[in-house]
Amino acid sequence: WPAVIVAAVLSAAPLAAFSGGVAPNSWPAAAIACVATVCGLAVLALSALIRFDAALFHLMASCDEDAAGGAAVDDALARMRLKPKPERVRSLAERMAGARRVVFRQRLALAVFAIAVAAAPLAFQS
Repeated sequence: WPAVIVAAVLSAAPLAAFSGGVAPNSWPAAAIACVATVCGLAVLALSALIRFDAALFHLMASCDEDAAGGAAVDDALARMRLKPKPERVRSLAERMAGARRVVFRQRLALAVFAIAVAAAPLAFQS
Protein backbone atom coordinates (compact mmCIF):
# COMPACT_ATOMS: atom_id res chain seq x y z
CA TRP A 1 0.00 0.00 0.00
CA PRO A 2 2.82 2.52 0.51
CA ALA A 3 3.69 2.25 -3.17
CA VAL A 4 0.13 3.16 -4.19
CA ILE A 5 0.04 6.20 -1.91
CA VAL A 6 3.43 7.44 -3.09
CA ALA A 7 2.63 6.85 -6.76
CA ALA A 8 -0.63 8.78 -6.45
CA VAL A 9 0.99 11.73 -4.67
CA LEU A 10 3.98 11.85 -7.02
CA SER A 11 1.75 11.78 -10.08
CA ALA A 12 -0.66 14.41 -8.74
CA ALA A 13 1.92 16.84 -7.32
CA PRO A 14 3.15 18.34 -10.62
CA LEU A 15 -0.42 18.77 -11.83
CA ALA A 16 -1.46 20.51 -8.63
CA ALA A 17 1.60 22.75 -8.62
CA PHE A 18 1.38 23.87 -12.23
CA SER A 19 -2.40 24.29 -12.29
CA GLY A 20 -2.08 26.85 -9.51
CA GLY A 21 0.85 28.53 -11.21
CA VAL A 22 3.14 27.64 -8.32
CA ALA A 23 6.76 26.88 -8.98
CA PRO A 24 9.53 26.46 -6.44
CA ASN A 25 10.80 30.04 -6.24
CA SER A 26 12.94 29.58 -3.14
CA TRP A 27 15.56 27.10 -2.11
CA PRO A 28 13.45 25.62 0.75
CA ALA A 29 10.60 24.89 -1.66
CA ALA A 30 12.96 23.33 -4.18
CA ALA A 31 14.67 21.29 -1.47
CA ILE A 32 11.37 19.99 -0.13
CA ALA A 33 10.25 19.08 -3.63
CA CYS A 34 13.51 17.20 -4.23
CA VAL A 35 13.34 15.40 -0.87
CA ALA A 36 9.74 14.35 -1.51
CA THR A 37 10.61 13.08 -4.98
CA VAL A 38 13.71 11.17 -3.89
CA CYS A 39 11.99 9.63 -0.87
CA GLY A 40 8.95 8.75 -2.96
CA LEU A 41 11.12 6.99 -5.52
CA ALA A 42 12.94 5.20 -2.70
CA VAL A 43 9.62 3.95 -1.31
CA LEU A 44 8.66 2.65 -4.75
CA ALA A 45 12.02 0.87 -5.19
CA LEU A 46 11.88 -0.62 -1.71
CA SER A 47 8.31 -1.78 -2.34
CA ALA A 48 9.51 -3.65 -5.41
CA LEU A 49 12.36 -5.17 -3.37
CA ILE A 50 9.93 -6.27 -0.65
CA ARG A 51 7.74 -7.92 -3.29
CA PHE A 52 10.80 -9.71 -4.69
CA ASP A 53 11.75 -10.85 -1.17
CA ALA A 54 8.22 -12.19 -0.73
CA ALA A 55 8.62 -14.27 -3.88
CA LEU A 56 11.95 -15.61 -2.57
CA PHE A 57 10.39 -16.51 0.78
CA HIS A 58 7.60 -18.27 -1.11
CA LEU A 59 10.28 -20.28 -2.94
CA MET A 60 11.86 -21.15 0.40
CA ALA A 61 8.51 -22.25 1.80
CA SER A 62 7.97 -24.61 -1.12
CA CYS A 63 10.93 -26.72 0.04
CA ASP A 64 10.71 -29.31 2.80
CA GLU A 65 13.65 -28.09 4.89
CA ASP A 66 14.99 -24.62 5.69
CA ALA A 67 18.45 -25.47 4.38
CA ALA A 68 17.05 -26.76 1.08
CA GLY A 69 14.89 -23.63 0.74
CA GLY A 70 17.85 -21.38 1.43
CA ALA A 71 19.94 -23.25 -1.11
CA ALA A 72 17.15 -22.90 -3.69
CA VAL A 73 16.99 -19.13 -3.10
CA ASP A 74 20.77 -18.79 -3.32
CA ASP A 75 20.80 -20.85 -6.52
CA ALA A 76 18.03 -18.71 -8.06
CA LEU A 77 19.83 -15.48 -7.18
CA ALA A 78 23.09 -16.83 -8.61
CA ARG A 79 21.37 -17.92 -11.84
CA MET A 80 19.82 -14.46 -12.20
CA ARG A 81 23.28 -12.99 -11.56
CA LEU A 82 21.95 -10.83 -8.75
CA LYS A 83 24.21 -12.29 -6.07
CA PRO A 84 27.16 -14.66 -6.11
CA LYS A 85 26.54 -18.08 -4.63
CA PRO A 86 27.56 -17.93 -0.95
CA GLU A 87 29.86 -20.44 0.69
CA ARG A 88 27.29 -21.22 3.37
CA VAL A 89 23.51 -21.12 3.32
CA ARG A 90 22.10 -18.36 5.52
CA SER A 91 19.51 -19.38 8.07
CA LEU A 92 15.89 -18.33 7.91
CA ALA A 93 16.45 -16.01 10.89
CA GLU A 94 19.24 -14.18 9.03
CA ARG A 95 17.06 -13.82 5.94
CA MET A 96 14.14 -12.53 8.04
CA ALA A 97 16.43 -9.97 9.69
CA GLY A 98 17.43 -8.72 6.24
CA ALA A 99 13.78 -8.46 5.20
CA ARG A 100 12.99 -6.53 8.39
CA ARG A 101 15.78 -4.06 7.58
CA VAL A 102 14.30 -3.45 4.12
CA VAL A 103 10.83 -2.89 5.62
CA PHE A 104 12.30 -0.48 8.19
CA ARG A 105 14.02 1.49 5.42
CA GLN A 106 10.78 1.63 3.47
CA ARG A 107 8.89 2.93 6.50
CA LEU A 108 11.59 5.52 7.16
CA ALA A 109 11.50 6.71 3.55
CA LEU A 110 7.70 6.83 3.68
CA ALA A 111 7.79 8.90 6.89
CA VAL A 112 10.27 11.41 5.41
CA PHE A 113 8.14 11.53 2.24
CA ALA A 114 4.99 12.23 4.28
CA ILE A 115 6.72 14.99 6.25
CA ALA A 116 8.03 16.59 3.04
CA VAL A 117 4.60 16.43 1.40
CA ALA A 118 2.99 17.91 4.51
CA ALA A 119 5.58 20.70 4.62
CA ALA A 120 5.32 21.49 0.92
CA PRO A 121 2.35 23.90 1.19
CA LEU A 122 4.23 25.95 3.78
CA ALA A 123 7.35 26.15 1.63
CA PHE A 124 5.46 27.12 -1.52
CA GLN A 125 3.75 30.10 0.14
CA SER A 126 5.16 33.42 -0.94
